[in-house]
Amino acid sequence: MNYSRILLKLSGEAFSGHDNLGISKEALAYAIREIKVIHTLKVEAALVIGGGNFLRGSQTAFLDRAVADQMGMLATIMNGLALAEALHQEKIPALLQSAVATPWTDPIQPARAKKALANGEVVIFAGGTGNPFVTTDTAAAIRASEIGADALLKATQVDGVYSADPKKDSNAKRFERVGYDQAIKKNLAVMDMAAFDLCRQNRVPIIIFDFYKKGNLNKIVLGQSIGTLVS
Repeated sequence: MNYSRILLKLSGEAFSGHDNLGISKEALAYAIREIKVIHTLKVEAALVIGGGNFLRGSQTAFLDRAVADQMGMLATIMNGLALAEALHQEKIPALLQSAVATPWTDPIQPARAKKALANGEVVIFAGGTGNPFVTTDTAAAIRASEIGADALLKATQVDGVYSADPKKDSNAKRFERVGYDQAIKKNLAVMDMAAFDLCRQNRVPIIIFDFYKKGNLNKIVLGQSIGTLVS
């Protein structure tokens, strides 16, 4: 099926490229090009972004978990500001909403977000859920449900969900489709269980795909079978 409104989950690593730290001009430009293609097709696109390019859990293991998570939320806002500015430079209107209040972002307002999407704006959700102990995967599941997305597209570096690690097991098979219950039962590591469960409750299909293969995002919104569908 074709998708008219999607929620794209981008990790912080999507902003850093091979450097794995900070923001790479080339990595950001690639993301913008992929988004621009579907925007030209009039697909309504919202994004939830991570912050791993600025802060990783292993770097803050010595801190209180709640404080470390708050720092991570701030990292997602930095990515959101960069993404919004890059979109504006390409003449693509963008609305940046954050679960954490700042002078530079709007608060999370699903009704406002849906109106912006209908008017052709790209909506960026930063700040996670605004609460510690909750991943940005779960934030993506919540935002996808709030805006009535046709699907949650999780951008990864692999082309779907496998029966085993394909780098270690040559017999690993890629699943074209997996049920929510199966994903939870198998404890698939591609998303956290809370995110799977939220999408199941709200009937939001999830597509796990290789974002870094040029054109994959475009193919998905046009209805091609790319990656693994969880539904």
